[in-house]
Amino acid sequence: MSIVLACDLGGTSFRAALVDARGGILVQKAIAGPASIDAAGASEIDAGAWWRIMIEACAGLAAEAPELFAAVEAVAICGVTRTQVFIGRDGRQLRPAMTWKDTRSEAAAARLRERLDPAHPEAAAINAFHPLARLAWLREQEQANFHSLACVLEPKDYLNFRLTGRQAGDPVSLARLLAAAAPAASGDLLSAIGLSPSILPPLLEPWQQVGPVLTGLPAPLDRLVGRPVFCASNDTWAGVVGLGAMRDGFAYNISGTTEVLGVMGHEPVRADGLMTVDWRGLFQLGGPSQNGADTVSWLLSLLGRGEEGGIGREIDALLAGPRQPQPVLFLPYLQGERVPYWNPSLRGAFIGLNRRHGATDLAFAVLEGVAFLNRIVLSRAEAALAGPVAEIRFGGGAAANPVWSQIKADICGRPVVVGASKEPGLLGAAIIAFTGLGRFASLAQAQAALVAVASRFEPDLSRKAGYDALFALYRRSEQALAPISQDLSAWPADGAGLVAGAAAARD
Repeated sequence: MSIVLACDLGGTSFRAALVDARGGILVQKAIAGPASIDAAGASEIDAGAWWRIMIEACAGLAAEAPELFAAVEAVAICGVTRTQVFIGRDGRQLRPAMTWKDTRSEAAAARLRERLDPAHPEAAAINAFHPLARLAWLREQEQANFHSLACVLEPKDYLNFRLTGRQAGDPVSLARLLAAAAPAASGDLLSAIGLSPSILPPLLEPWQQVGPVLTGLPAPLDRLVGRPVFCASNDTWAGVVGLGAMRDGFAYNISGTTEVLGVMGHEPVRADGLMTVDWRGLFQLGGPSQNGADTVSWLLSLLGRGEEGGIGREIDALLAGPRQPQPVLFLPYLQGERVPYWNPSLRGAFIGLNRRHGATDLAFAVLEGVAFLNRIVLSRAEAALAGPVAEIRFGGGAAANPVWSQIKADICGRPVVVGASKEPGLLGAAIIAFTGLGRFASLAQAQAALVAVASRFEPDLSRKAGYDALFALYRRSEQALAPISQDLSAWPADGAGLVAGAAAARD
């Protein structure tokens, strides 16, 4: 039996599985955390904690299935992106990693844009979530770390480095930093902040080998000595492979802690607010948002239903309740937004509440609000590609909810197809490993052989007129509330006396 170790480092958990050559997950372990430390725009994680939970997850696999773990032939790790691990000349992290939620570099990004040559293709894309802005912030705020910087790694590349001793990355995950390093008439953008392209690790294709597992690693990784570790890519890229959506004319929507939606095509077209990335044979047009299943978790916590029965059962119970005829709108920008607005100052809102509305109405509003954002991204991508997609492949934790799948199909007006694998990221990582091992001639062949479909949701045309009207109100609400969000996000950190006043009143 051919077995690989597939790992998926997500925003809130680490998953590891032993996967066979038919794409079957034989044993799986999920470890929560590590939780990011978030305060005043900062969001940081000690990269060493990722290494520790990887060891913990592998220990769980080895304990449950020792013979299968010993039979592992290769390792592939996909992981969360838009997160930077800063490595010093001694090979150690200089400081905690800055996660995808970190917005501290917003002001640095604005100052940087003023100095950059606007003719450079990447200049307009510099925002608080861009790695170049994070590096500019590091230069301004932590000069010692900036001057000691030797390499910038993605989280999965950090784990590969710990496994193999070799620093490497893939061109999909590092696309934005690579674009900043690209030469132009006025020079590259890295030089503008005093850095050399040498801070980028050597590049490998996702299915190429980083190196063999080192000797001397802690148990149970010591049982994998000499096994090849493949570079892999970010969790979105792996998830798209695991959904079978790495095909021209297909869209994907992966909903985990946050969501990401994109369209695949042969041409490198561009659309306002969307990312165009070379995905090794196809181009992706779309990108990550700041909301998804985490938005549902927030609602359940707000309603005092966050613990009992887990997220899935709780949201199912809410959706089964009675809904009022007048809908509620929800703007899902609880943490600002990346695609398509790239604005960390946007804020969320419920709009249209009346006295008869209850928890069920709020639940539908949250699911519909995220789907409306999906529609904005999809419509911009389809307009750039001059044609509709064949279907949207839907995966991640939210794909287990048929109501949300139907809502997305109805709002986007496209079939939504759910993959058979409940863990498309793990399956995608396994497909990478089997391709790297030579079991398949190409990634496309491996994808065709190992990906299956579980269910298909066609748009309900009876709901089209209602959702079109609600979508128009959603767009008007966005435009009307964006300036208010900007002002509220700039509110003084001390609460301008409001917080202190409330405390005094309680006393």
